[in-house]
Amino acid sequence: MDAAAHLGYRPNRIPAIMQSGRSYMVGVVIGGLENPFYATALERLATALRESGLQVLLMHVDDALTLDSALDQLVSYRIDAIVTSLAIGSAAVVRALSALRLPVVCFNSSRVGPWISTVNSDNHGAGRAAAHLLARHGVMRPVWLAGPTKNAASHARGTGFCTGLCATGLPPAHLTTVRGNDTYDSGYAAITQLDRRGIRPDGIFASNDMMACGVIDALRERMGLLCPRDVVVAGYDNIPQAAWRSYDLTSFDQHTEQMVARAMGLLDEALGTKDTPLSRTHVIDAQLIERGSTGGGGRNDDPAIP
Repeated sequence: MDAAAHLGYRPNRIPAIMQSGRSYMVGVVIGGLENPFYATALERLATALRESGLQVLLMHVDDALTLDSALDQLVSYRIDAIVTSLAIGSAAVVRALSALRLPVVCFNSSRVGPWISTVNSDNHGAGRAAAHLLARHGVMRPVWLAGPTKNAASHARGTGFCTGLCATGLPPAHLTTVRGNDTYDSGYAAITQLDRRGIRPDGIFASNDMMACGVIDALRERMGLLCPRDVVVAGYDNIPQAAWRSYDLTSFDQHTEQMVARAMGLLDEALGTKDTPLSRTHVIDAQLIERGSTGGGGRNDDPAIP
């Protein structure tokens, strides 16, 4: 041991991995880090894995919506499990992941299968709640700002929003739907598009906060409208920027700490029953955080605030 310390020797873990078949490494697949929500979730997940004695093998993919593009990389590493914030995009990917016979835990995926579990925010329920929130503010010309077509969470939020609007008695024909790509710029562009079409909304529900921030800026700059005096706006994720005074954005908090804790529970269970394919779906309630963009804080309707 003295000689090892003197030489600066560090053990090579590869022989032990090959002998035991366990690497104690978890592949964490991420994308879309331009959204602060994913960065927060990654930090909490990495901390939880480390505290459980597991090592993180981080993989970044350009496609923030599906695991499809990560499969070739995943199969080339001897990892014990996969955790990802990305949704599974197709039945073919479900079959390919199940064939790996590795525990997989996803966030906000509508697809599961043998060896694959998911922890989801109650996207549909939050969408209904958003509709009732806008109805309480007398909205008659609502807009649903959807995310990309492959985004399962956005689809569930939109379905819930439409269901909620119908429950309030608002005819579906009154709803305008525009689509963005989950970025600030696409939220801004959506309002520009509405302006060109001559549509003046009085209530907007955006699929995420990044787009909602773009919406608030564009409403003011392109249409001369303020929140909540002229338009009420709600988003999703409760990112730090939502609480900034310039946005004061009403949002739904996914409770990432609860989602990560539930994911770790699924992971522990799956690793404890290594030869049994575990498949679970857990849903975490989303909490409505009301701020000034819907009148909850009363700041954004002040003309002195640009």
